[in-house]
Amino acid sequence: MMLATLFDFPWEERRKLTYWSDLSTFTDYGAPDALATDEFDKFEKLKDMAAYFGRLWDERKDQPPRFDLISMLAHSPATQEMDLKKFMGQLTLLIVGGNDTTRNSMSGGLWYLSQNPEEFAKVRADHGLVPKLVAETIRYQSPIIHMRRTATRDADLAGRKIKAGDKVIMWYISGNRDEEVIEDADRFIVDRRKHRQHLSYGAGIHRCVGDRLADLQLQILWEEILKRGLQIEVLDRPTRSVSNFIRGIKSMPVRIAA
Repeated sequence: MMLATLFDFPWEERRKLTYWSDLSTFTDYGAPDALATDEFDKFEKLKDMAAYFGRLWDERKDQPPRFDLISMLAHSPATQEMDLKKFMGQLTLLIVGGNDTTRNSMSGGLWYLSQNPEEFAKVRADHGLVPKLVAETIRYQSPIIHMRRTATRDADLAGRKIKAGDKVIMWYISGNRDEEVIEDADRFIVDRRKHRQHLSYGAGIHRCVGDRLADLQLQILWEEILKRGLQIEVLDRPTRSVSNFIRGIKSMPVRIAA
């Protein structure tokens, strides 16, 4: 797991990262398999994450600097004085962003290719299309649905007045289907001419810091699938996560044959 490597997280406990990622964005409290019963219960369970990473921080702080993210944060003059609340905010962002973007784009890409066999045929015939396949999957899946920002000053955006202090929602999933910018935006096309023309990683100073790493993970996955000639058959429609923030897939049955 890439996040466990970046954090130098104890390998035998790496599944905790996936659980905490799912828990952080969980809202379907009435589900039979609910991870938490309500917001209070979720907060109480996330205290375990805070305690665990707090111990890792203290360990790395008292050791010589190492080449892992927690050690870098603990020793950098820019971050070593962070309080626990800010530290946990940074970690939650990294865990959710690093886990959900790639995981759901892996499943989403397979689903979209199964629904568009002519596009799958293009990639099988030309493995050089994999980088474009990755970009198109990220655009079409839009794994992070939106982000909220607070306006720091008055602004005029496309004729709409925004006042300082207003809460603004950026719907990436909508921008990624904007027909005025993206040709045939509602179609899944693996050989788009402008394949990186999407908003799934955000833009500007808030652009996802792990975008190239996510692309690399997805690219390696598809290169290996194609190189090994794996035949992956999707057996049923995916079961999607209940969320207005993460466009996730909880499960999707497949059959794999070499």
